Amino acid sequence: MTAASVVFYSIGVTEPITPDNQLPELPEIPRGAVVVIEGRAPVWRYGFAFHRLHASPAGAVAVYDPRLGAVIVASHSPTFREGDILDVELP
Repeated sequence: MTAASVVFYSIGVTEPITPDNQLPELPEIPRGAVVVIEGRAPVWRYGFAFHRLHASPAGAVAVYDPRLGAVIVASHSPTFREGDILDVELP
């Protein structure tokens, strides 16, 4: 894994929700950090999170898969490519 900082963005829910339910506030994201979206949630909630992160200072966005780790799904950094897998542990 690289020296880039990793920030976790938990969007998981424990009960049924609708698209009217707001996402949590974004955590503080240092410029160039990898943001790992995690949590049990509907796929549309993940779409909302990707859209919100598009304007952030993140260098890359990943989703957490408990079997693989953090899979990069979008990158504006030469350090990361879509499909890269980072070995991370949830906080």
